Amino acid sequence: MEILYRSTRGDERVSASQAILKGLSGDGGLYVPERIPALSKTLEELGQMDYQEVAYEVMKLFFTDFTEEELKGCIAKAYDDKFDTDVIAPLVEADGAFYLELFHGKTIAFKDMALSILPHLMITAAKKNRMDREIVILTATSGDTGKAALAGFADVPGTRIIVFYPKGGVSPIQEKQMVTQKGSNTLVVGIDGNFDDAQTGVKKLFSDRGLAAELEEAGFVFSSANSINIGRLVPQIVYYVYAYTRLAAEGRIKAGDPIHVTVPTGNFGNILAAFYAKNMGLPIARLLCASNENKVLYDFFRTGSYDRNREFILTSSPSMDILISSNLERLIFRLTKEDPSQTAELMSALSGEGRYEITPDMQERLKDFYGGYAKEAEAFAKIRSLYEKTGYVIDTHTAVAAAVYDAYRKETGDETPTVIASTASPFKFTRSVMQAIDEKYKDASIGDFELVDKLSALANVQVPRAIEEIRTAPVLHRAQCGKDAMKDVVRQFLGQ
Repeated sequence: MEILYRSTRGDERVSASQAILKGLSGDGGLYVPERIPALSKTLEELGQMDYQEVAYEVMKLFFTDFTEEELKGCIAKAYDDKFDTDVIAPLVEADGAFYLELFHGKTIAFKDMALSILPHLMITAAKKNRMDREIVILTATSGDTGKAALAGFADVPGTRIIVFYPKGGVSPIQEKQMVTQKGSNTLVVGIDGNFDDAQTGVKKLFSDRGLAAELEEAGFVFSSANSINIGRLVPQIVYYVYAYTRLAAEGRIKAGDPIHVTVPTGNFGNILAAFYAKNMGLPIARLLCASNENKVLYDFFRTGSYDRNREFILTSSPSMDILISSNLERLIFRLTKEDPSQTAELMSALSGEGRYEITPDMQERLKDFYGGYAKEAEAFAKIRSLYEKTGYVIDTHTAVAAAVYDAYRKETGDETPTVIASTASPFKFTRSVMQAIDEKYKDASIGDFELVDKLSALANVQVPRAIEEIRTAPVLHRAQCGKDAMKDVVRQFLGQ
């Protein structure tokens, strides 16, 4: 049965392939499925499948205008030997929680899980819709999406990709990964501002009708690789289904028993995918939304008020340094009982006054969520204590989630089995991780790659291929611009 996609802010309805191609609705809203489909296989059946097979069983329910051959072809190209483990997303049990390692892909962050398949979905969608224009991917990144998108789209025929990131607002390893990216169709630009400035600038470019017409005439069309694209969000549902069915198949839980999921959260896409999985019938009890000191989501879940009018704090978990969580709009749409006018009104208030407040009825519908946050010292303490207790090393973002889970368990006494989304390799944030384990590594004279080798020895883990590749890689992208000059950069790159 076909599922169409509608805008959170209007009546527009499109097919799955059209939603993937467009990325953002013409009215500025995000595409959401008209209904959340139920899992069509039992948990036991899914437990006997490998990652690629589970991916097909989940994605076929959402991407209903893709043929079986098309979808399986995209999945086979995405989840192959670019991942360093056959299971794609392994589960590691440590200190009473199950860490779902989502960083075994090409760029050692969870964004690979979706951005490995998005280019293939997009090219297939373009053929299905007989699109003859070149697709220009515009993306804002807080550190991980950028490199994963660049790696996915580099030298893909019929595409170009432009990534904007906050100069000085990502880790040194994250920046080195991006600025050394090869590919004649790639451009990386550091902006003078924070991630919210980059994300707002990209959204403005998408809604600039004059620019769209100008580029259409020149043979280009915009699309997005951010999690606002439904082609990013749906593949993220897969790994929650996969994780649950692994736990059941291995006898760690009984099929049908509830689990909690804890997610380090910035733009809200990753935890929204878990929420969609729950609504498909996966037995997820509570969704623990973990924030760092930019705790706009924590305050929202506690008060019903979303307010970005606050100090922006640079932390050791930069991918979560976000005050405008774009994917929350999809949840707000559900909370309004799918009222596009009310959703548009709330989003307009956020854009204008920087805040909005949901009704008590809407707040009551948030009971599946628990908001928590961890300070820098708490996240560092978690990295250190987990290592000292178990020898297992986690990155700064995962540490925020683990610290929030510890606080939740202490507050509630709830011992429900819990999966923690481990969103990046500790090697991506080596300096912070090593400082957390031992303060002697605060010494600024120790180079980033020297710390990489020390972490490898300390954790008894081989240095990931993604890190080895950038040790001596030349810098290929040096572009920088002000946050108000992003349109000029796009025009120049496209020869306009």
